[in-house]
Amino acid sequence: MEAVIAVIALLFVLFVALGAYATVKVVGAAKRGVDRTITQARRTVEDHTLRAKSFAQLGPGGEIAQLRLKLRTSMRATQEALHAGVAEDESLKESLGLFERLSAHGHELDAELRRLESEPDKSTLGERMPALRERTERITQSADALRWAARDRARRFADDDLDSLSTQIDVEAGALRHWTTAEPASATPPPPWPEAPAAAEAGTAQQTWPETPGARTAEEPTRPAITPPGPRPTYPWQKKTRPESTT
Repeated sequence: MEAVIAVIALLFVLFVALGAYATVKVVGAAKRGVDRTITQARRTVEDHTLRAKSFAQLGPGGEIAQLRLKLRTSMRATQEALHAGVAEDESLKESLGLFERLSAHGHELDAELRRLESEPDKSTLGERMPALRERTERITQSADALRWAARDRARRFADDDLDSLSTQIDVEAGALRHWTTAEPASATPPPPWPEAPAAAEAGTAQQTWPETPGARTAEEPTRPAITPPGPRPTYPWQKKTRPESTT
């Protein structure tokens, strides 16, 4: 009985721990989703604000807003393209590492431009604008180069796969259209053994099987069945035969 109670208590503890773990995971996922939504909403609001400033303000203030908007748009597009491509192409990991280093320079420039938006000294700000434009151009050009290279690579792989697929489909279509009607088999099967050639003379049939050794041919003369014996040899110790007397 005590063992049953211990098992039940252990199962209860396990279920409680599992429920707590699942709750923590769900809460964490929900929190990340909320943070992502808030970040995206803040980014959208800031982008719209920068776009409005670039059209409404004149002078260095409006130009700074244009530079920030251009920088953020280029960096965000490159980041999305590389993260989407690295899941299918492992070789983009090196490009993603380079982009992370470039992002550090981009965030630094964006922070500097944000501070300069409230700069009251417009003359000094105007003197620094060429350097700011050059830095922004260099960063955005590098980001655009990485993004377009990743897209060209993905498109090249897609074109190669499409060419291979088209070739296979053409071969399969040709095989499906290629049909042949089997010719009917001959009614008379071929003889299992070669037929004997026609006889050289009329009425004479030649044998297809080899004759046994010693068989006579048509050109050999007819031999008697029994060969008569020759004269018997005589020896000196034999007596001469006497003629029989008639008397």
